[in-house]
Amino acid sequence: MAGGEDTLVTAIFLLDLVRQICSVGISVAGDKNKNDSVFRKDCMDLVRRVSLLTHFLEEINGQLGKLDALGSSSSSSKEMNWWSDLVAALQSAHNLLSLAGSFQSTNNSDGTAKNIVTLFHGVTWKLEKSLANVPYDQFDISEEVQEQVALVRAQLRRATERYGSMNSREVSFPFSQQIDKDVDQAQMGNRLTGSCHVENSGSVNHKVAGNIETSVSGSNGSTGRTADPVASESNAVDLAKKGSLPKKSTEDLKKPDTLKIPHDFLCPISLELMRDPVIVATGQTYERSYIQRWIDTDNSTCPKTQQKLEHLTLTPNYALRSLITQWCTEHKVEQLTGLAKGRIKKSDGSFRNVSGDLAAVQATVRRLSSRSIEERRAAVSEIRSLSKRSTDNRILVAGAGAIPVLVNLLTSEDTSIQENAVTSILNLSIYENNKGLIMLAGAVPSIVQVLRAGSVEARENAAATLFSLSLADENKIIIGASGAIPALVELLENGSTRGKKDAATALFNLCIYEGNKGRVVRAGIITALLKMLTDSRNRMIDEALTILSVLASNQEAKVAIVKASTIPVLIDLLRTGMPRNKENAAAILLSLCKRDPENLACVSRLGAVIPLTELAKGGTERAKRKATSMLEHLRRLQQH
Repeated sequence: MAGGEDTLVTAIFLLDLVRQICSVGISVAGDKNKNDSVFRKDCMDLVRRVSLLTHFLEEINGQLGKLDALGSSSSSSKEMNWWSDLVAALQSAHNLLSLAGSFQSTNNSDGTAKNIVTLFHGVTWKLEKSLANVPYDQFDISEEVQEQVALVRAQLRRATERYGSMNSREVSFPFSQQIDKDVDQAQMGNRLTGSCHVENSGSVNHKVAGNIETSVSGSNGSTGRTADPVASESNAVDLAKKGSLPKKSTEDLKKPDTLKIPHDFLCPISLELMRDPVIVATGQTYERSYIQRWIDTDNSTCPKTQQKLEHLTLTPNYALRSLITQWCTEHKVEQLTGLAKGRIKKSDGSFRNVSGDLAAVQATVRRLSSRSIEERRAAVSEIRSLSKRSTDNRILVAGAGAIPVLVNLLTSEDTSIQENAVTSILNLSIYENNKGLIMLAGAVPSIVQVLRAGSVEARENAAATLFSLSLADENKIIIGASGAIPALVELLENGSTRGKKDAATALFNLCIYEGNKGRVVRAGIITALLKMLTDSRNRMIDEALTILSVLASNQEAKVAIVKASTIPVLIDLLRTGMPRNKENAAAILLSLCKRDPENLACVSRLGAVIPLTELAKGGTERAKRKATSMLEHLRRLQQH
């Protein structure tokens, strides 16, 4: 390929190929004869990942002819291969979709089916490898598109691992039920829901250190986690003893759920077990609340097939609801408490009729849009109070359609309305199912605006809301790209005590995603953390060390930490800090000094050997390990 017109033609070809793949996916989803294919979910997952590459290809389309890597006669074959590899991988995906989408299970089809599993394994691997070789630094790509590509690659890696594990054992039908949901383990947030504050009941979680074990070890999304995070394994257990987390052992927190929910029972929007399944005009089934919110936000297409809805009638899928109820009973699964036909299902399986309450809440929601500012103030204050009281109320308020209206009120110039609106959204977000509705309503940009310019209380609760929403890994990416990080760092540095704690919690959670670490560094977080470490009042040393421990494995952050003269402060904490401070300080120093003789020499010159020796003898178990490892590195340095 020579460059110029040739590369432009190739770019258009790739875009057309991606669109063809999406068309095949629509065909698989919409063709009734293909709906029974055991590989239908696998096909749709592959199509969804490939479709996310459209924006990337569109952005680089006009840039290809200018690249030396493509247009220069001196370009190496290695530089050229990424393009042909991507074409080959997409062509393989297109061919596989045509084959797998039409495959039907029979008594004699096990061998063919296992071959198709192998093909899915190979295609996902080829796609991920071809995307890994793209010279991204030579293109002018927006951050949002970069993150989309990173998300696709992470999903492909996980899918490759799953298909690989399937190939290594006997496989029974249907395959799509054996493959874990291709999401960034958003449900890990459920384990932290108890640490998210409802207004006036304390900060979201002022002990951010305790979240590390569940967020880092318990989730395997595209977050760039290290295998052995600097964060303390004992933190989760310590906080569990204090009541900040469910009283589970570290091993319990790491255990994945073994029961696989049939994929037909999951809502395509929320990927959660459906309670009130309804059928739309295209024949697809969704959870009523999620598809209703989709329609309420001016969408007129089917989310799954992208086909235009001929009508907006939602028809109850009684047959599927009966099957879900039967499956839940057989497997002793408690169906999620939620709103269906004016009733809320309780954890004991019984129903509570809330039709009267729902009508009252709906009336209050309608008042949120009143022309009278006094009436709007009263209504949003009432919604805030309702959402504060109970889970049932959070279900009712969301079910009444309050979330999109509350999002609109976030930009109100009236301070009282804005404060109550953002606090209502915070309270509603504590119920896990509401998180998706809040994101679907496009709340993040307005929450960031409140974070930047709202009142003291509004800024605090905006930060707390971002933490609550960021428990889902895909939301970490969206929030990180929204401009929230500089505003959170500013609150961390200059906010009230509670505001600083809420900002610290949100920033910690966002930094679990590797792509956000550079952002927080560029936003000036290291300076803010150093001030917290040297504050004589010792108010937020734990929070500062916890965030530093997450950042220390990132190269850009590592350089900034050392440049800010943080090493002497960490060594001082080894001498005078509380046991937990010493443990985290030793862990951070170890991370900074690994494969870095210059930092190691600095630690040696500053007299760290004595406090490290003491810590290796009398510290916590983890502190002993980290201190011993540091001392071994120092001994090797002296020998050289």
